[in-house]
Amino acid sequence: MQAQSYTTTDRHGYSLRFSPFEANHMLLATSQLYGLAGGGSLFLLAENSTDDANISVKTPNLTELCRLEWSDGLFDVAWCPYAADIAATASGDGSLQIWSGLDVESAVTEQTPKQPLICLQEHKNEIYSLDWGEKWNYHTLLSASWDCTLKLWDCNRQNSITTFVGHNDLIYCAKFSPLIANLFASVSTDGHLNLWNSLDFAGKPLMSIEAHASEALSCDWSHYDRNVLVTGGSDGLIRGWDLRKMRTHIFELYSGEFAVRRLACSPHSATVLASANYDFTTRIWDLERGESAQEINAKHTEFVCGLDWNPQRAHELADCGWDSLVNVYTPQCLA
Repeated sequence: MQAQSYTTTDRHGYSLRFSPFEANHMLLATSQLYGLAGGGSLFLLAENSTDDANISVKTPNLTELCRLEWSDGLFDVAWCPYAADIAATASGDGSLQIWSGLDVESAVTEQTPKQPLICLQEHKNEIYSLDWGEKWNYHTLLSASWDCTLKLWDCNRQNSITTFVGHNDLIYCAKFSPLIANLFASVSTDGHLNLWNSLDFAGKPLMSIEAHASEALSCDWSHYDRNVLVTGGSDGLIRGWDLRKMRTHIFELYSGEFAVRRLACSPHSATVLASANYDFTTRIWDLERGESAQEINAKHTEFVCGLDWNPQRAHELADCGWDSLVNVYTPQCLA
């Protein structure tokens, strides 16, 4: 499949997510001035179809369907799992926004509301990670903040349900398990991986281990093995963990001298994962083929921050970075 790209001038990419409903659509969360100051923009992008035999000239670029503005930088985005036109964003002002009208019909007719349906504000610092509850808890949102706390929200209520305290430093990422109800993981610049029960209103971790000797910036769960998750650190290491034996990691991959900013386990293969790195690369790994990256894509000129697999197209991957560039492609090693 031909690679497609898009440039968000004066907006630097932090996170992107493919729609779980529309294979061609994705959301991109960006910030002005690298997230250090200024506002943020949420882009609804569409891939251009290359299947129409009547189209003589193929356009390799993504199309912007609509753009929404927020007064502070946007650092993460998550689609609602039960409504095709709703999504949430996480902001540098410590708030969450829930947006509606993120569909083609609303965008084309300019009916997409310019303001969010709801704005949830309790965190005291930047929110760097956001995850929408999976099949067991569709109505819940999980936020992770630089105020060293995580919060669980009911998107129908203004106030959070629970505040989780257990990290000693900035929290970069938190993810629900896709295969175990009410379990989520978080990683922090304190180097620790924490496991939590979302139904434990005491807000204390089930388990806390030192995953990296340096900052831990990213984590993700396997879509195939309920016991496996991965973490990435500023030490350039990707480590795999098994819930049944957490004393030490079950595998370790070296991704270079710079930090692993984001990880994404493939929804199409049990052994494939991708990493977004601060050395301006996106790396594709296949554990069946060994501990070296199967492909290193150097298509960016700045930190790569966002990464996602398309759940509806086998092995299609998207990444974004501080260079304002979004790329959508199928890695050659998986084509």
